[in-house]
Amino acid sequence: MAVRVKIPTPLRGLTGEVDTVQIECATLEEMVGQLEGAYPGMRERLCDESGALRRFVNVYINGEDVRFLDGLASALKAGDEVSIVPAVAGG
Repeated sequence: MAVRVKIPTPLRGLTGEVDTVQIECATLEEMVGQLEGAYPGMRERLCDESGALRRFVNVYINGEDVRFLDGLASALKAGDEVSIVPAVAGG
């Protein structure tokens, strides 16, 4: 069983408008790599030049913010749900 990744609307242009993908992976970093392989351009949207998650991109594993877990090293297991949520600012 794979990890389910929810793709936000701003990134669906890369996935052909697919809103959820299934990926076999053990860590969040591996998931990003596989997303990049299947949907080129995804890594640069999620990660900065140093390879860290961009500040304005929030990623959750089963509702837990990965910044409070192990970031890109966060472990994933079959059946987990990863949500990618672009930060929204306004005033």
